[in-house]
Amino acid sequence: MPRLLIAASGTGGHLFPALAVAKALPENWKIKWLGVPDRLETELIPNLYDLTTVRAGGLKGKGISKFFRLIRLLFATRAVCSLIKQEQIEAVFTTGGYISAPAILAARWCGLPVVLHESNAIPGRVTRFMGWLCNVVALGIPHAASKIPRSQNVFTGTPIRQEFISKQPLPAWVPNGPGPLLVVMGGSQGALGMNQMVRAVLPKILSAGCRVVHLTGSNDQDCHRYPHPQLIERPFTEEVAGLLQHADLAISRAGAGSLSELAMTATPAILIPFPEATDQHQEANASYAAQFGAAVILHQDSPENPSLSEVLWRLLIGRIKGIKKTSDPLTAMEESMKQISAPNAAQKLVKILNQLI
Repeated sequence: MPRLLIAASGTGGHLFPALAVAKALPENWKIKWLGVPDRLETELIPNLYDLTTVRAGGLKGKGISKFFRLIRLLFATRAVCSLIKQEQIEAVFTTGGYISAPAILAARWCGLPVVLHESNAIPGRVTRFMGWLCNVVALGIPHAASKIPRSQNVFTGTPIRQEFISKQPLPAWVPNGPGPLLVVMGGSQGALGMNQMVRAVLPKILSAGCRVVHLTGSNDQDCHRYPHPQLIERPFTEEVAGLLQHADLAISRAGAGSLSELAMTATPAILIPFPEATDQHQEANASYAAQFGAAVILHQDSPENPSLSEVLWRLLIGRIKGIKKTSDPLTAMEESMKQISAPNAAQKLVKILNQLI
């Protein structure tokens, strides 16, 4: 019975790829999950796997602040070492973020193999600083390799949840009609700037016959300001896979997780990178999709800027007017999205873990 410690914490971008790998492992594997208190994993993981939490954070800061952060890292590493010995862990798998640092250090201290998965085109700080300590750094986007030249890099793609791979029905609450379906999603926290841009173009798009599902996120208080029978606004939904599989076009941030879901469902996209993302990694993710012709990049701007309206009209006009799909630009974008999908990413990582153990 192989014993694996999975260290994944914080956001869906870290948790969902790790969950995809966990579910792809043979049933005889015993999985222990390592996370941080009061983060998303405390809601998602306990019903699936045995969860242990430790205090972990970044090392940014100066002087006494950085010193105390370093002390916290050392205490967290010690706690993970104790967990590894107590549970007789044989390997560690992590998906980056704060929790990766103590997990990687503890694994090396205990002489265990460690696999780190990096989803973004620009690796996070832990990947850049500690990738060389790992047996394998698995990449979701091959461009990341140039940023971590001392590491043992392997391109696997980013693991995706099974519901995005298997066929899903269109959710029953989606507006009916012949018009093309536009899905807008900015993540669980929402994307206020992007949402404002979208709301400025809704009258034109809806009057043209489009159906719109706008996932606004939990922090947006402007829902239902523009009631229309072909518009659905929700903070979030568990049926994203079914939405994207049936969508004609999506408007989205450019996080690695969202990009992987769009690629797997072959959904053409207008990507609006979060302008304050660390190291501008969303910009780099979007550029990767755009170079294949799978997406159009727009930058967040004031709602009065006509750029989003112009791009939407150019992409959707063929389907609004009922022109054959083979003649519109969205069909070519769908094929390009398929090129950057990675349906076997989880299985590739399982194979790597098997070989290391």
